[in-house]
Amino acid sequence: MDTATANATVTAAPTGQTTGRTTEQATDIKPLPVWFFVFEGALSASFDLFKANPHALVVLAVLGAVNLIASLTVLRSRLRLMKGLLRNKGTRKVAIGLIALRFGVHLIMGAIGCQATSAVAHYAFAAAMTATTVTLLWFSQRTALRAVAATRA
Repeated sequence: MDTATANATVTAAPTGQTTGRTTEQATDIKPLPVWFFVFEGALSASFDLFKANPHALVVLAVLGAVNLIASLTVLRSRLRLMKGLLRNKGTRKVAIGLIALRFGVHLIMGAIGCQATSAVAHYAFAAAMTATTVTLLWFSQRTALRAVAATRA
């Protein structure tokens, strides 16, 4: 079957109804699960976790090892997508934006005399950075996959 015929083929949904997607679109790359981005969120929060408790370095090292193992085993089939997202200009913007956010918030807090010095403040900031990172990476992936689907259509 040539590519024009393959693109015109409509796949059947599990209920027996047609979905209107081509065969090529139906076998698209599966997105990375949101839980995978929690590893990156923990890395973005690592500075505050370390400031709150220096022993958190051990936990961060374990999370890094689990991230590596999950990437090479469970998510092996999605390794190309992970590499693509890491090389993506949007992902770099997210990383630079998170660094700017961290410095900006700490600069503003220092300017108004309300620095994060307690462990609770560092944990709260770490939670906020993790949530922000996970949300932005999920959105970046979603946008990139939509762009890929639009170019294939």
